Amino acid sequence: MNCAELAERIADLQPEAEPRDVARLCLLLSNAVDTIDDLDDANSLAQIWQEVGWRLQAATDQHAAMTEELETLARSDPRKFTPDQIWVLIRAIKVQSQVLRLYVGDTAPIVE
Repeated sequence: MNCAELAERIADLQPEAEPRDVARLCLLLSNAVDTIDDLDDANSLAQIWQEVGWRLQAATDQHAAMTEELETLARSDPRKFTPDQIWVLIRAIKVQSQVLRLYVGDTAPIVE
């Protein structure tokens, strides 16, 4: 299988997907397996699709929550940050790292 074939299968599975979403899913799915040929089998593709979907949803949820915390933090005076506010910044870095790992193909667990 090549990326074009994978894109066709994704488009069949999710016909309403925009081309950029299909491309994103190709990247996420291909990074989730050792070789892209692991996605040839319909059952394997479905299982990996579901796992990637869960990982992406978890990272998206964490990112949304962290964005809200960072917006609150941005309204405060950085010279008066408390230890809890510093931890908000550290968690934000970790969440960004998790999202990046999805796209670069790191197979380490998302939730730490």
